[in-house]
Amino acid sequence: MPLRLLIVDDHRLFRQGLRQICEVKGGFAVVGEAENGREGVELALQLKPDVVLMDIEMPGMDGVEATRQITLHLPETRVIILTMYRQDDYVFEALKAGARGYLLKDADGADVLEAIRAVQRGEALINAGMAARVLDEFRRQSQSPDGSDKADLLNAAEREILICLAQGMDNAAIARQLSLSEKTITNRLSEIYSKLHVNNRTQAALYALRRGWAKLGPEKKS
Repeated sequence: MPLRLLIVDDHRLFRQGLRQICEVKGGFAVVGEAENGREGVELALQLKPDVVLMDIEMPGMDGVEATRQITLHLPETRVIILTMYRQDDYVFEALKAGARGYLLKDADGADVLEAIRAVQRGEALINAGMAARVLDEFRRQSQSPDGSDKADLLNAAEREILICLAQGMDNAAIARQLSLSEKTITNRLSEIYSKLHVNNRTQAALYALRRGWAKLGPEKKS
């Protein structure tokens, strides 16, 4: 079954170009297009795509809020942010909101296709500078008021689940790996998020990366 994509961008010609690249050259299935964040969230909830290509600046609901809502309700869906600027503050906020990485809008077709495949494999599309900024933010958040590390609140089973998540596994794969039910994994992830004071899979995965429990995927051209 081909990878299922949703494209969210307020420029029709850009969406059409992405569709052409993804379907003709990548062999992916573009299941929907949206011209703003609100419509993107609605279509994502309806279509449940594997990957969303999300413009960051759109009228009405922007890509940051749309990403936050999609990753909250569809944790298995990967969001890639599309931006004109590599070090934009919006990109930083989108990564905090749950995006798996970002692509510059002037990236060539081959880079777009490889980026989509990379996030589906569980890799992060974040360059070294942005990764350091995001990890610093979660380092700050990971300290309790008394100076203790929130990682101490995790038991061995929760750490094992977190490591699997940071390696790019979805809930079904983690369940198979640990011989547990998907419902159990979902429940334990909620407990992990609560203990670490994070909101989504990306934040939890970055926390594990900071601890050295997993490694960031190779940096992509973006």
